[in-house]
Amino acid sequence: MHAQPQFNLPLGSSSQERDAYLPLAESASKMYFVITDLSKINNMYRFSLAAFLRLFQKALQDKKEAQSTDVRIAALEASLKSMVYEYVCRSLFKADQLMFAMHFVKGMHPELFQENEWDVLTGFIVGEMFRREEFPSWIAQERHGALSIFKATFSSLYQSLSLSDGELWLSFSRSSHCEQEVPPPVARKITPFQQVLLVQAIRPDRLQSAMAAFASQALGMKELSPPPLNLRRLHSETLAWEPVLIIISPGADPSQELSELAADTVGRENYHEISMGQGQSDVALAALRDSSRNGDWLCLKNLHLVTAWLPQLEKELNALQPKEGFRLWLTAEVHPRFPLILLQTSLKITYESPPGLKKNLTRTYESWSPEQISKGGVLARAQSLFCLAWFHAVCQERRNYIPQGWTKFYEFSLSDLRAGYEIIDRLFDGGKSFQWEFVHGLLENAIYGGRIDNPSDLRILRSYLEQFFSAHLLSSSASSSSAGQRRSRGGANTFPAQISLPSSCSILDYRSVIENLPEDDRPAFFGLPANIERSSQRITSSQVISQLRILSRSVATGSKFDRELWSNGLSPVLNLWKKLNQGSTLIHQKVVLPAEGQGLPVLSFIVLEQFNAVRLVQSIHHSLAALSKVIRGTQLLTTEVQTLATALLNQECPLTWLNKWEGPEEPMQYLRAVVTRALAIQSWVERAGRQALLSDILDLSDLFHPDTFLNALRQETARSMNCSMDSLKFATSWRSPIQEARLQVKVGGLQLEGCSFDGAHLSENQHDSPSVSAVPPCYMAWVTHGSSGSSAGLEECIWLPVYSSPERLKVVAQVALPSGANPSQWIQTGAALFLKQQ
Repeated sequence: MHAQPQFNLPLGSSSQERDAYLPLAESASKMYFVITDLSKINNMYRFSLAAFLRLFQKALQDKKEAQSTDVRIAALEASLKSMVYEYVCRSLFKADQLMFAMHFVKGMHPELFQENEWDVLTGFIVGEMFRREEFPSWIAQERHGALSIFKATFSSLYQSLSLSDGELWLSFSRSSHCEQEVPPPVARKITPFQQVLLVQAIRPDRLQSAMAAFASQALGMKELSPPPLNLRRLHSETLAWEPVLIIISPGADPSQELSELAADTVGRENYHEISMGQGQSDVALAALRDSSRNGDWLCLKNLHLVTAWLPQLEKELNALQPKEGFRLWLTAEVHPRFPLILLQTSLKITYESPPGLKKNLTRTYESWSPEQISKGGVLARAQSLFCLAWFHAVCQERRNYIPQGWTKFYEFSLSDLRAGYEIIDRLFDGGKSFQWEFVHGLLENAIYGGRIDNPSDLRILRSYLEQFFSAHLLSSSASSSSAGQRRSRGGANTFPAQISLPSSCSILDYRSVIENLPEDDRPAFFGLPANIERSSQRITSSQVISQLRILSRSVATGSKFDRELWSNGLSPVLNLWKKLNQGSTLIHQKVVLPAEGQGLPVLSFIVLEQFNAVRLVQSIHHSLAALSKVIRGTQLLTTEVQTLATALLNQECPLTWLNKWEGPEEPMQYLRAVVTRALAIQSWVERAGRQALLSDILDLSDLFHPDTFLNALRQETARSMNCSMDSLKFATSWRSPIQEARLQVKVGGLQLEGCSFDGAHLSENQHDSPSVSAVPPCYMAWVTHGSSGSSAGLEECIWLPVYSSPERLKVVAQVALPSGANPSQWIQTGAALFLKQQ
């Protein structure tokens, strides 16, 4: 356990006066423990007590005159709070600042949260199992589960909301800023945090904004992000004996800003820079001794590459007697084995590449020289390089919209841009006719596409290549000089968002196009839908919440048995399991493993699915019962129970569970998903027993293995048609049953993201469209290769993946939707379907 920090308070004439300042000391102590929690999120987020005490002293020196001690203490506390917040925030990556703000509010202002409220936000409270409730029609079907938890936990609060009055809630339900549109009569009755919970239950596409508004109001700040930090301003805080550690994100490099600051402050000749890597350690230590003796500046770059050597650096730093002007600057990417002492004793800031297409293109055009652009005076070459820079920026910035932009983070880097430049440079060399297929092939297969392992992502990349690298694009830019004549939507072979390529080889003309771009990215730049912010808010807020869950776990998680700690930390999981199994027979149910090769494939699959479901429930029950007995002291601790407890205390799903079924990674959601499916499969078995299964609308989210069910349907079709499985292809239809199909299923409960679909046409999402929309049921079947296999007939179709969850990790099937003339439009929106979330 940490030692309690000692805060030296102003010495008055009596101990009574000093006691008056105790609340300030207690508040500071609380603040310190709130910030030490952050290392659970990222190893680099560590802060020393010494640095914190310096802030405390600085706050006390603030000569605020006040009539009474109470007023002075309140002023000192407010000033310390904002100092600490800014000090910590600048050493966090932007993506973690909202998490810290919420955690800081929770730690410093527990009075803003009533019983169970924080647990509902972080998902520790999960509602009753199968209470089917009727909610007002203006509330989307997919929010009913979350709202029933809200209603069960806060029944009197729920009553006071008057949700049945649709007129009252009209603007809240539609608004793009619904967190500001809670009806005034309701807003007056509920607390600011209850408004956040309301947005979480009904409009999670605005939860990120709601949390940010709540945190900034609670902390009394206009902006949660601290003012942008430049190294010049930071320099005034630095000390000769305290290294400055700049934590960089991949691709960001503060070298230029640092060398300019050094040139202005100590002179270029007194600034030394060493890139760490093999064989540089002795050079670095020699430079460190010299610089500290002479009062020079030294920058050691990329320390994450030499973590094993860093204890030696620490030892050297401890022995130094630096001259006043000496400064040691260090840069490093995040590394789990970065030494603790060095992290705590350094002044830390993060340095990220500023986001956005405009900044990205600016960086590229700053790295290229005028000669590189105008070489040979070939217009098409200069324009192609702009297309390359734009393509590279789009690929990188699209990563801000995972999983709808790309399904995961791809490491597109400066080396990809350089390789692309080489290709264009060589192909234009010697005045040969330009082969666009070479560019497409090399960028898709060798360079950018070489990093991508998801077929849907590869399709997006290919669609960009066809859009940005074509003779048609360059010729049309030459013939159309006015941007107003262009189509605004980024269809095939047009530049998006009314951008016109300059008819010039001068780098200045291209820089001026970049200069005129808006600061904030428009979704149209990427071909993404206008309501993409709604989807990205859902994703961001769920990441913030899972981080807050990690922060609320206890310090000694599972390292050794501690009955009280285990009992407190694990009771939510044990209670939930008890609640989920109330009134169900799953735990004691006897099921027999079906004999292999008997019965029809679909029935065999369902019986096997039920067998595995019951076995999974019973094995989870067995492991949790053992855990419960250990806590009660009626059973000895085994390594299995130890491993299980450690995982659960860390809010992680135990591997023994995930090996049986790869469900959600959060334990409470996992348990809920298991029991929901295990109970739903009972009804599938019952319907299959009376041969009514294939005539009903099926919800594939009831199954643990929906893809295997479709494969069983393929097997059964092949058997009934007396043909091989390889001679069948998957077919789908939205309007009517598939004529050629011997067997087919009608699948309901599918949800669509990226566009909307009414059963006949795909349509673009508007700014205020919901992020996820329901689609009509879809017929699915296996038909022979010769059949048309879809009632869409001769219409152009696009095949979209159906994922098992919105995280887009596992594909269940691919279904055809009528795409119209421009399929690449739907590819770039990141359109995909997923199974209904339980």
